Amino acid sequence: MTTLLTSTGTSTGTSPHTGRGLARSVLRLHRSALWLWLLLVAALAAAMLWAYGPGYDAAVADVREQCRAGVEACHYPDGPWLSKYDTTVAFTTLAVAYFPFLVAAWAGAALIGRELETGTAHLAWTQSVSPTRWLAAKLAVPALLITAGTAVLVPLHRLMWNRGAELLWTDWYDENAFHANGTVTLAYALCGLALGALAGLIVGRALPALGVAFAALLPVFYLGDEYRVSLWPTITATDTKIPSLPAEALDLEHGVITTEGTRIGNNLACTDSDGAADLKRCMSDAGISDFWTVYHPKSHFWPLQLAETGVVLAVAALAVAAAFVLLRRRTATEGVAV
Repeated sequence: MTTLLTSTGTSTGTSPHTGRGLARSVLRLHRSALWLWLLLVAALAAAMLWAYGPGYDAAVADVREQCRAGVEACHYPDGPWLSKYDTTVAFTTLAVAYFPFLVAAWAGAALIGRELETGTAHLAWTQSVSPTRWLAAKLAVPALLITAGTAVLVPLHRLMWNRGAELLWTDWYDENAFHANGTVTLAYALCGLALGALAGLIVGRALPALGVAFAALLPVFYLGDEYRVSLWPTITATDTKIPSLPAEALDLEHGVITTEGTRIGNNLACTDSDGAADLKRCMSDAGISDFWTVYHPKSHFWPLQLAETGVVLAVAALAVAAAFVLLRRRTATEGVAV
């Protein structure tokens, strides 16, 4: 079979111009990163399965043992297995929530920046693969592997999190838990890949591209956490009694409505009243006619997830488009066919 020189400078029986040849070239060149990704997925999956099964059972046994010691100990349980369980849940949650930053750093440094810095990319463009197909393969292969790994990690995290809900101190709207329990994890990972590739093309050197890619994803992460609650309509409740929020609801804002109809936010007047008669007297003295509160119920978890996923994927798409435009302009000035 005729052998052709691949973009990595090695001989293979598959033409580098084919999709399969390009995919094999990317995997061969970045096999260390592939193995690290597989090991990370395997390690996190094993840790979450332990926390879902024997870790949870051991932690519950510790809590029951503490409760036998008295009411106070039952409210603030402790124990060796409970501590290990909490550590495992916290570590795996952080790892799943923030691995997009690893993707961004790797994409900027190793995936794109290093190849431009060493001249490997230019060699491939002039001898075997067009720049457009080169970049498409560089993005498509990691994106597929990231999607596959996330499809394993997120459901496992949800299993672990849902079973241990009564042992955990955080709620569904906690930033790290929100990231690790839904589709936004994949969206941010793909966004990190796109921003990393763009950073690598702009900078053209591995180490600086790593820092630029990491820094580029930071504001996307921050803005997502900051404006997440605004991506889906909230629920506003008013009542002449102090509103009682649904279980596990995210309280965004609350206050009082005066007898003149003025709404005052973050006003806790009369909330410490003892009984209905005391509340009525307090409201009359303070000139309050109603209480109001704005919140997201737990049922808004998936609408918020999908809305944020769409926004982040749109940012990723813009970064990918910018990367292709930049690559075409750069190669055009160098006289390379795209």
